[in-house]
Amino acid sequence: MISLRGRIVGHRLGGNRYYPRQLIIEVEGVGEDISAVIGRRVVWVHPVTGRKFVGRIVRRHGKRNRFIAYFKVPPPGQAKGSSVAIV
Repeated sequence: MISLRGRIVGHRLGGNRYYPRQLIIEVEGVGEDISAVIGRRVVWVHPVTGRKFVGRIVRRHGKRNRFIAYFKVPPPGQAKGSSVAIV
């Protein structure tokens, strides 16, 4: 599968807290083949410093083309709404 583009929707939320290392990613052009997306890496590059934040897609979130990505080092809050590369 070719590299895809996605957009950070926000953090995964719980009842009383949010999970800063888990981000909801909306992937463009997935279709019905969601198993090809799970396990792939997600890369977000900081627009000023150029630092790369790398995560991994771990599971699907809902019925749309949204997935949960886990990051060991959480990206800053300004990453919300920006685009990511899925390789």
